[in-house]
Amino acid sequence: MARAFAPASVGNVAVGFDILGHAIAGVGDTVSVRRIAEPEVRIAAIRGTTLDLPLDAAANTAGAALIALREALALPYGFEVEIDKGIPLGSGMGGSAASCVAALVAANALLEVPVSRKALYPFALTGEAVASGGRHGDNLGPMLLGGLVLSTADQLVSLPVPEAWHSLLVHPDAVLETRRARAALQGHYALSEFVAQSANLALVISGCYSGDAGQVRAGLRDVLVEPRRASLIVGFEAARDAALVAGAMGASISGAGPSVFAWFEQRAAAEAARASVQRAFADAGFDSQAWVSPLNAPAAHLL
Repeated sequence: MARAFAPASVGNVAVGFDILGHAIAGVGDTVSVRRIAEPEVRIAAIRGTTLDLPLDAAANTAGAALIALREALALPYGFEVEIDKGIPLGSGMGGSAASCVAALVAANALLEVPVSRKALYPFALTGEAVASGGRHGDNLGPMLLGGLVLSTADQLVSLPVPEAWHSLLVHPDAVLETRRARAALQGHYALSEFVAQSANLALVISGCYSGDAGQVRAGLRDVLVEPRRASLIVGFEAARDAALVAGAMGASISGAGPSVFAWFEQRAAAEAARASVQRAFADAGFDSQAWVSPLNAPAAHLL
C-alpha cells in the first residue's frame, strides 16, 4: 500500500484563467492506494467530509484518474482507494484536483516502473474533468510539481518565484460550486478585455522571472473573470481591499471561489494581513480559515 498527500492550490491566480496556479502549504488531501488482483478501481472509503461524495470510481475524481492510468498502461491489476479529505469542498482551493493527484502519486509508487510527474498529468486531467466538467490543469500542475506552474492542455511549465514571496489564502465558511461559478462567465466579452488580461498575465510572468514585484503589482489584477464572479461571494470586495491596503502585490478569487488569495513580498506582511482579511469576512457574517504559504510550496508527496 502507498499513501500520498496533495496540497491545496490557488487556481487561475487572477490573470491565468484555467492555466495558472500555485500550491498552498499546510492543507491538503491524503489518499491511500493498494494494489488488488481484480482489474478494476474501487473506492473503499471517503472520510473528512459531511457530504456524500461518489463511491463509484468512474464518478469520483480519484477513481476516474486511476481508471485512466490503468487503461493507458494496460495494467493487469487494479487499485483500491481510501480518501481522507482535508480541503473544504466548494472552496476554490482545488479539493477535487487534490484527491486525484494524491491517488495518482500513491498508485504510481506501486507500479513496477513508475512514470514521471508530468506523465501523470493527462490522467489527472481526466479525473479533474469529472468534478469540473472540463480538462483544465491550473490546480493540477502546482500539485504535481509544486510552486507556481503554467498548465496548458499538454504541458506543465514551472515558473520561478523569489523565495521570500508568500501568499495569504482565506476561506470563508461558505460553499460555491465550481459549475455555478463557471456558469457566471457566460456572455459577451469585449476584445479590449482580452487584451488587458493578456497584458496583465505577461506582466506577472515577467515579474516572477525577474523577481520584479513592481511588475507583478502592475499586472496581478483580473479584469476578465473577477468582475463576473465577485457578486457570488459575499464579503469578497472588502476582503480583497483589506489585503491590498495591507500591502499585497495583488489579491483576487482563488479558483472558482469563495476563497480569496493575496501575494506578498515577505511572509511577515502576509501574516500581518491575515486578521484584516478575516475581519472583512466576519463583518459579512462568515467565520473563516486562513493559511500563509510560500509561493514555492511543496508538491504532492508520498507519506
